[in-house]
Amino acid sequence: MTDTAANTVLTVPLHRLAHGRTGDKGNRSNISVIAWHPALWELLVDQVTEETVATQFALRQPSRVTRYLLPRLHAMNFVLDGVLDGGVNDALNLDSHGKALSFLLLDLPVRVPAALAQHLAGPR
Repeated sequence: MTDTAANTVLTVPLHRLAHGRTGDKGNRSNISVIAWHPALWELLVDQVTEETVATQFALRQPSRVTRYLLPRLHAMNFVLDGVLDGGVNDALNLDSHGKALSFLLLDLPVRVPAALAQHLAGPR
């Protein structure tokens, strides 16, 4: 690998670095993000922040985004307040539980050094 190739940075969707799952309670959604490989953990911590998640969910207008880190699991959990249109009993949307919200988060662009590309999920 040449020096130029070693310094290359790829921009890929978050789902290449991690998987996720969504839960709900009232008008609050929580989304877990779990690294596919421990070598990707620091990238997730650096780039998947409360601010970037709030920006990714701007159309849902969260009133607050809180991130909880679980470093031993190479995982994090985001709690998004006010994103479920009132919750299961009040929402008129088709996804009142917000189960599809993890897919919105997993579409977040993440910058990955080429040296870590071997740990990404999906086609090479």
